[in-house]
Amino acid sequence: MPTVVRSHAKINLGLHIGAPRPDGFHALATVYQTLELHDLVTVTARQAGNTAFQITSNDSRVPTDSRNTAWKMVALALEALGVTAEVEIHIEKRLPVQGGLGAGSANAVAALVGLEAELGIPDLCREWSARNAGPSTPVAAATLAQDDTTKWAARRMEIAAQVGSDVPLFLVGGTVLGFDRGQQVQPLPDIEPLWCAVATPGIGVSTPQAFRDWDVLCAAEGLTAEASQAKMNELSRTYASAFAGAIPRGGQGVGSSGVLSPETSLGENLAGPQGSALVRTGISSWIENDFERVVFPQHPSLAEIKRILAGPGTPEAACHASSLVASLSGSGSALYGLYRTRGDAEAARERLRSAGIANHLTRTLPRAKYWREMLLQEPV
Repeated sequence: MPTVVRSHAKINLGLHIGAPRPDGFHALATVYQTLELHDLVTVTARQAGNTAFQITSNDSRVPTDSRNTAWKMVALALEALGVTAEVEIHIEKRLPVQGGLGAGSANAVAALVGLEAELGIPDLCREWSARNAGPSTPVAAATLAQDDTTKWAARRMEIAAQVGSDVPLFLVGGTVLGFDRGQQVQPLPDIEPLWCAVATPGIGVSTPQAFRDWDVLCAAEGLTAEASQAKMNELSRTYASAFAGAIPRGGQGVGSSGVLSPETSLGENLAGPQGSALVRTGISSWIENDFERVVFPQHPSLAEIKRILAGPGTPEAACHASSLVASLSGSGSALYGLYRTRGDAEAARERLRSAGIANHLTRTLPRAKYWREMLLQEPV
C-alpha cells in the first residue's frame, strides 16, 4: 500500500547572511519554523534487482528526473543502505515553487520518510549497521536496535545536507536553529503555536540570484567572510539563548538527538491574547531577513505585501492587532505574518485579498505534532 506523507513548509524567523566564503557558500544564522501548510508526497517502493525511479506531480514545474530533490534524497539513501528498489513518488503541490518556504527540501525528507516506511527501515538499519560495524562487545538486542537507528539517523542527516542546505531542518521539525550554511541544525524549544498568514504572490525569486546580489552588497560595504563568520557565530548563540528563554519552565522538552520528536509540546491555547513569548522576551523586535535588502529593491511589490501583513493600516481594520512578526521567508517570494489570534490572521488575509494577493491561513507546527501527523493512510 502506498505511503502518503505530509511535506510541511517552513518560514525563517530571522535570516542573517555573511559574506561569500572561499568555498562559495555563505555563513548563515537563522531560526527555521515548520508550518501546518504542506504538500503531499506519496511513495511506493519495493526491493528489486535494480534501482528505478518514477516521479510524477500535479505541477508541471516540478522536475521529474534526477534534478528533483526527492529523487536525490532517495537515491543517496538507497546507495547508503546498499539496497536496490523500484520507487514511485508522486508530489501533489500545494506550496509555491521558488517561494522561500522550503517546499522542495521538505519533499526530499517526505520521500525519505515514505521510503523508510515502505521498505521497513528497522530491518534495513540493522543490516546497514552490521555492514558498517567495527569490533563490538555483545549487548542486549534492544540496545542494538536503538544503536542501529541512532547511527542511521546521523547518516540520514549527512545525506540531507548533501541534497540541500535547508533539507536537514525537516529531519528535526518545530523550531530549529540553523547555522554554518544552514545545514547545521539544532532543535530549539518550540514557540507556542501562532496563527500565520502566508502571502504567495505570483513572483519567482531566484535564490542564486539573490545571493549574487547580496555578494555585490557585501563588496560595496566591505564585509568580509572572516568578519561575518564571527558575527554569525555570535548570532547563533544569541538565537539559542533567546529562544530558550522564551519558553516558560516546564513548557517544553527537547530531544538531544535533533532527529526524533519529543513527547511533549506546548499547549495550543498559549497563543492567545495574554501575550506571546516572542513579544514578552523581545525576540520579535530583532527578527530580520537580510535578503529583504536585495530582494525588495528588485521587487518593490514584496515590500508592500510585508506592510500589508504587518497591518492593520486602515481605519476599518483598526479593531485587529498588528502582526507579532512580518517578514520575507528565505529569499522569497513568500512572506508571512504571525498573529496571536485567528481573527487577526483572517483580517490580514482580507487585506491581502483586497490587494489581489494569493494567501493561505495556517499555524506554526511544534515538533511533536510535526512527527505525529506526518504519515497518512489516505490522501487529504
